[in-house]
Amino acid sequence: MHEFNWKEKYKEKVSTAAVAMKLVKSGNSIFIGTGCGQPQHLVNALVEYSSHIYDAHIVHLLTMGAAPYADEKFREKFKMNTFFIADNVRDALYKGIGDYTPIFLSEIPLEFETGRIPIDVAMVSVTPPDVNGLCSLGVSVDIVKSAAANARYVIAQVNSRMPRTFGDSFIHINAIDMLVPYDEDIIALPIPESNETLRRIGQNIASLVEDGSTIECGIGRIPQALAEYLVYKKDLGVHTEMFSDWIIDLIECGAITCAKKSLNRGKVVASFCMGSQKLYDFINNNPFFEFYPTEYVNDIYTISQHDKMVGINVGLEIDLTGQVCSDSLGYKFYSGIGGQVDFIRGAARSRGGKAIIALPSTARDGKVSRIVPRLTEGAGVVTTRGDIHYVVTEYGIAYLHGKSIRKRVLDLINIAHPKFRKELIQAAKAQNYIYEDQIELTWDQVAYPEELERYETLRDGTEIFFRPVKPTDEPALSEMLYSLSEESVRTRYMTHTVVFPHRDIQRFTNIDYRQDIAIVAVIPRVSGEEIVALVQYFLDPKTQAAEVAFLVQDEWQQKGMGTFLLDYITQIAKQRGVKKFYAKVLPTNEPMLAIFHNSGYKVNTEFDGYAYDITFDLTKREQ
Repeated sequence: MHEFNWKEKYKEKVSTAAVAMKLVKSGNSIFIGTGCGQPQHLVNALVEYSSHIYDAHIVHLLTMGAAPYADEKFREKFKMNTFFIADNVRDALYKGIGDYTPIFLSEIPLEFETGRIPIDVAMVSVTPPDVNGLCSLGVSVDIVKSAAANARYVIAQVNSRMPRTFGDSFIHINAIDMLVPYDEDIIALPIPESNETLRRIGQNIASLVEDGSTIECGIGRIPQALAEYLVYKKDLGVHTEMFSDWIIDLIECGAITCAKKSLNRGKVVASFCMGSQKLYDFINNNPFFEFYPTEYVNDIYTISQHDKMVGINVGLEIDLTGQVCSDSLGYKFYSGIGGQVDFIRGAARSRGGKAIIALPSTARDGKVSRIVPRLTEGAGVVTTRGDIHYVVTEYGIAYLHGKSIRKRVLDLINIAHPKFRKELIQAAKAQNYIYEDQIELTWDQVAYPEELERYETLRDGTEIFFRPVKPTDEPALSEMLYSLSEESVRTRYMTHTVVFPHRDIQRFTNIDYRQDIAIVAVIPRVSGEEIVALVQYFLDPKTQAAEVAFLVQDEWQQKGMGTFLLDYITQIAKQRGVKKFYAKVLPTNEPMLAIFHNSGYKVNTEFDGYAYDITFDLTKREQ
């Protein structure tokens, strides 16, 4: 079988870059292919053979290769306009040489199609044509296909090193005006290094990803860190604007199968990818991957059709009301809107979907908080406070959608870096976002004791999550307290009627974790975690004796909850040097008395005519 000689078959279209540049005229709008699929040889030729060109307009999404047209010396020849700001043009943009167009990625193709953003010449990278005259756009289909379809002239750099990808990724030879054969390595990017902060963010995000979910996750340090914690998931699917090397390990370990996707089942769907040569070799002629144009991949309706769609995007900063800035640092444009809002809205509409914004809690080596009272002056809102759902930092997860401003503020402060929490509380008070008597702790000295979190199974087989109380538990604890029966209120508070105002409840939820401890038992609900039990002790540091108190929601009594809570709070107390527990129990509260007497410790009981005073020494167990 003879090798297909495409250069001979299509020789009337084959040319050099120098000749191809003659198609470019002064004032033309020139599109350059995206990301690592940038046609580097054509870009260099554009500048080298530009003696006849003036006031041409360069249009692109983001390009990872050199951008010589953005040099000051070519200011009269080329005007750059980018939809996403990459490193190669950021300085030029700051100098006023280029321009930036903020636009949702899903909407760019329509701008080309309608001519609102005209394209005279499209410069793209393709694989050599096959026997049917089809060239693959390889690693970058995104807005490249639309740009080529709507350009007056298409110049294609034919690069045999470009991976051949499947899907709606092909352009026919008849749609190309000039073929410029030139082989060069596809731009490769190093795998980003992780650190402890990023791993904790990745771990928190992974806790939101269920088996069978379809994920959207791009490039960068957070996706790479997240992948470490997805390896134990099952039947994940991928429908994403882009991906990088993180996808390889997840496919090879069996976590990503795409077997339960609602659309394009059995296929990883993306519009472009950027990564190492290993990644490009992995996707080359691999039918497991299908690349589609942006107008399909980023379409909100398409995204929302995937059950359990998880959209994972990053932000630069977020204010206390939930407004996310992702494209600028103050007045300086830094990146772009990209597909963030497309996937936030698409995932939010998915059945069982989750829309996530992830960001480290600080920037500039910990000098500034990314969770702020107000966005930096000049910063623009990319994801609105009405669109926000999950926010993830290394300190936890905040769910904001449908929450009041007060709840949002407290939830976001709870996942901010501890050293900034007090000033955030103070700023929120000044803006009347929260109550003026909200307790302020020295959070930089009070570390949440994550090591005290644990899952346990009750006698009836129900799994319960036990963890230390958090300041954000106030609404849930209030709800539990007001749900108690009169009998439960009487046995705990020794009165028939009790009110639970904010000023009192916040004393239970804002503790320093060093002297006092409170453990809650929680179960998941659609509205968030529901607290079903609480145990706490209040320590007298002089005597090392602590008052211990229990509260179990009525429907969760008689299930072994109280026995477990006493056992667990006793373990914690002993580890922290507490010598003695004491409590007051009504004689009618026989279940609580039985729990104490069956604790394994010698219990001293004194009756004062109304209630029992219970004490037991934690240093001595019964034989």
